[in-house]
Amino acid sequence: MKFIVSSTYLLKQLQVLGGVINNSNTLPILDNFLFDLDNNKLTVSASDLETTMSSVLDVDSDNQGTIAVPARLLLETLKTFPEQPLTFVVEDNNTVEISSNHGKYALAYADGAEFPKAVELANPSSTTLLGDILATAIDKTIFAAGNDDLRPVMSGVFFQFSTENLTFVATDAHKLVKYQRTDVTASQVAEFIMPKKPLTLLKGILGGSESDVVIEYNDSNAKFSFENTELICRLIDGKYPNYEAVIPKENPNVLSIARNQFLSSVKRVAIFSNKTTHQIRLKIAGAELNISAEDIDYSNKAEERLTCSYQGDDMQIGFNSRFLTEMLNNLTSDDVSLEMSLPNRAGILTPIDGLDEGENVTMLVMPVMLNS
Repeated sequence: MKFIVSSTYLLKQLQVLGGVINNSNTLPILDNFLFDLDNNKLTVSASDLETTMSSVLDVDSDNQGTIAVPARLLLETLKTFPEQPLTFVVEDNNTVEISSNHGKYALAYADGAEFPKAVELANPSSTTLLGDILATAIDKTIFAAGNDDLRPVMSGVFFQFSTENLTFVATDAHKLVKYQRTDVTASQVAEFIMPKKPLTLLKGILGGSESDVVIEYNDSNAKFSFENTELICRLIDGKYPNYEAVIPKENPNVLSIARNQFLSSVKRVAIFSNKTTHQIRLKIAGAELNISAEDIDYSNKAEERLTCSYQGDDMQIGFNSRFLTEMLNNLTSDDVSLEMSLPNRAGILTPIDGLDEGENVTMLVMPVMLNS
């Protein structure tokens, strides 16, 4: 088995696939890339059993064969090469020899047959959308997903496809983000929960991508195919909580404010808040927003006044500043609106401008009880 490939082209593909490999694997074979050569097409795969990702590379060869090559060793070696052709030759003594312009390097390889096979999806449903739209949907929601192992359904992003729109939701019970596209639809209704790790990989690859992504899914697995790459992952099993029920419908008190100004203010005032509760207080009256925080244990306190546009009754409401900061950071609009009903009901944060046609973002943040 022998093939020739460009060093930088191979490195670029392998760095993407390397994101799948865990630092500590239960099966030693998972520390390897699987190289499956079929004449001038080399399929390289990486897996952690839950997620398998593979890319097809163009190489110069007329051989066939499969081997598993140590991932970390290969990546570290490739990073040091300038652009040049590399020749890979599988030798009889269970090593693969790489020849560059200046030298030869031998790596021990494992039998490709030991590598776990990727799951084949039985009777999948399918939806196609633009790579950049999927990357944006992941980016807007993934930060709100939880990390609680006891509630695995909340540790992923909920995909809800219908013939009218595509909706992506993430929540950790303190904050919730719902991202919806009415300009993209699916052929039939489907719901599934995607784990964070494959989504993070997809977000990294697809940002700004103009290529289409075909999403195929059944009850247990999902497969994302685009350009020369496929990612297959196991879905999170379970029923997603009824998120619509927690979004308050009647919110008569509406605050509109410049996002950057609000964000800077919250960040500054939060430095003086209690280090365990991160609590800040918003006091709104007329066209004035008063943001304050106090850490009684250390006699630290801060207060800022901002002008805003506000319709509704005067009110005071407390929020965890970290959640508010995360959400404001994640939005790209110039102005945001915060809709509230009562100090003990969730606030709804939405961008006022900067959205594409058919794009909707709703962020919900739970209040914290204020010490009067």
